[in-house]
Amino acid sequence: MQTVLSPSLRLAQTFRRLAPALVLAGFAPALGAVEPTVLTNPPPREPAMSPLPPVYVTARKEVTDAQLTPVSVSAVTADTLADARITAVREAAVYAPNVVMTDFSARKLSNPRFRGLGASPLNPAVTTYYDGVPQFNASSASLELIDVEQIEFVRGPQGALFGRNTVGGLINITSTRPSLQDWRGSVTGTFGNYNLWDGRASVSGPLRQNELAASVGAGWSSREGYTENDVTGHDLDSREAFFGKGQLLWQPYERCELRLLLSGERARDGDYALGDLAAIRARPHHVARDFEGHTTRDVLAPTLLANYWGERLDVSLITGGVWWKTDDATDLDYSPAPLAVRHNAEEATQFTQEIRVTSPKDSPWTLSDRVQMRWQSGVFVFVQGYDQRAFNDLNPPLAPIPMRSLSRAALDDWGLGVYCQSTLTFWERLDLSVGARGDYENKRARLGSSTVPAFGPPLTQKLDDEFGECSPQATALYRFTPDCAGYLSVARGFKAGGFNAASPPGTEAYGQEDSWNYEAGFKTRWCEGRLTANCAFFYTHWDNLQLNVPSGSSQYAPYYIANVGAAHSKGAEFEMHARPYEGWDVFASVGYNDARFLSGSESGGASVGGNHVPFTPDYTASGGMQYALHLGKQVSAYARAEVILSGRFFYDDQNTEGQSAYTLANFRAGLRGKHWFAEGWVKNAFDTEYVPVALAYPGLAPSGFIAEAGAPLTFGVTAGARF
Repeated sequence: MQTVLSPSLRLAQTFRRLAPALVLAGFAPALGAVEPTVLTNPPPREPAMSPLPPVYVTARKEVTDAQLTPVSVSAVTADTLADARITAVREAAVYAPNVVMTDFSARKLSNPRFRGLGASPLNPAVTTYYDGVPQFNASSASLELIDVEQIEFVRGPQGALFGRNTVGGLINITSTRPSLQDWRGSVTGTFGNYNLWDGRASVSGPLRQNELAASVGAGWSSREGYTENDVTGHDLDSREAFFGKGQLLWQPYERCELRLLLSGERARDGDYALGDLAAIRARPHHVARDFEGHTTRDVLAPTLLANYWGERLDVSLITGGVWWKTDDATDLDYSPAPLAVRHNAEEATQFTQEIRVTSPKDSPWTLSDRVQMRWQSGVFVFVQGYDQRAFNDLNPPLAPIPMRSLSRAALDDWGLGVYCQSTLTFWERLDLSVGARGDYENKRARLGSSTVPAFGPPLTQKLDDEFGECSPQATALYRFTPDCAGYLSVARGFKAGGFNAASPPGTEAYGQEDSWNYEAGFKTRWCEGRLTANCAFFYTHWDNLQLNVPSGSSQYAPYYIANVGAAHSKGAEFEMHARPYEGWDVFASVGYNDARFLSGSESGGASVGGNHVPFTPDYTASGGMQYALHLGKQVSAYARAEVILSGRFFYDDQNTEGQSAYTLANFRAGLRGKHWFAEGWVKNAFDTEYVPVALAYPGLAPSGFIAEAGAPLTFGVTAGARF
């Protein structure tokens, strides 16, 4: 008797048979010629199958299924964080399309760019949130990761709910909750080339069963530098940091919860690995300096989360504090000549408070037998203070006589935001959402500069300004089937103007940046949940684009923020996750982006209309797979391979210099037991030479640019245990 298979089962069997060939064919261009293998005679008995686990996100301030959330969001889950041994945000960013992290060797300079939108560390276009607390400066945005549950990359303006500095999107980082049921813990250790040592441990458990719990995590990491100073023979960009996180969770009764977190990091790193671009390309990871400096950073961040789930209302409070301090010294001319040295010390504090009221989490309001409504509203206030003390020591020929130029800045901001959003659901198929947020900001600056010896009286300025904006957003999501949904959205984003801590005279202030984003997308599940495939198409227009531009003088800060005009960004994104059969996972993402300045845009008095926006690859892509084979007695062998591709991009708004397309490959393999694992790994396996960061530096750099080479081939072993 012949068995008749349903169309979905036939599609699943066909996918399982062809998936290995498709994956190998996809890797062939990067890994060399590989003959695909097709399983022409599969075993008669299929292994037990399980769907991909559901992914839940907080991209709209409430927990929702990622496949039913009408926004472009890529979630790097706890499983991926563990499988890929991700320890920094930049390592997770490669899985999100059209996301670029322009990281320097100094930890404080980590600037995310989504779909071409980015800016100065002092006024980011993409804000990082740790457990609901925004980081208003890049200096506290990229920390060593420990006890992290998930990282979300939310693309497109999110001003209607999140307000300031989300004109390009946001990065949402969620910490792992302490366990209220039982004690658990883990410890990992890593050793690699460049004398890499990394150790991390955490423990979590109940202090009072189902009521009070605590967790503590800590780590230490160090390595030698990748870049050698040919003048002294020393390595420059070494790293060393101690970091930790403590949590206390109290659930006095079922409908109430309090959670206290304290995170901190102490980093003592080497100098910037910057050198002339042409010299870096000729000899990667080599520079020539007469002065070797340092970069240090201290961060401390307490957070209090309070939640109440009522029968008619849910209430949540997020109270956050952030304190950070950095100090760095570097060779400002980046050459063997004793021309200029810069010393820079920065310190900042911020306090944020958000109060949010929503409809009950599991009980939306019923307006009729066909219409339901969910809603949320909130108030957000912040206070921020920033201080900078810097001086440049200049020698002839940069100054008539040896001279020290000093600058000091004190920036004080405070602001208020009020937001609301409601979602109507019709016939359990159509969701219509409308939201808006109103923001007000008050900014003040005290700027001072002088020289020793004095070449004129000290300059002192007191500046203040106000900024306000209403950011609306509207979305529509339609569920064609339980496994297929499409959405449309339109949203406005803004980034307040402000003041430069140091810049040439007349450029102390910069104006507000605004954007409109239009997006359409589809989110689908296939093969009984074993395949998800999502795509999105977007167009963004923004005015008064804020851009970091060179000052053209070593007397001031090398770069400052200026408005250069209008620009647009358009493109498409695709993401796929699949489980062809048990133990084998496949993932891929592709992003296309065309971001250009519009006619009439000017930078430094020169037209940039029609040029590409800096640090915006015309495409980004990543793909890979992980396979686990059970060996018996709770032991399995596993292997993971991934390829990361970046298209061509330019370093400056004049499109003078840029990086051509390049490909990186990472591999890891090991054994895993019930309570232990051991693995070997290699990153940038083929030692690809590339320069991800370069800055226009007219006058001092022979090529007109200074740059840092990308990380070289690194390898090592990691082992760990958990209980």
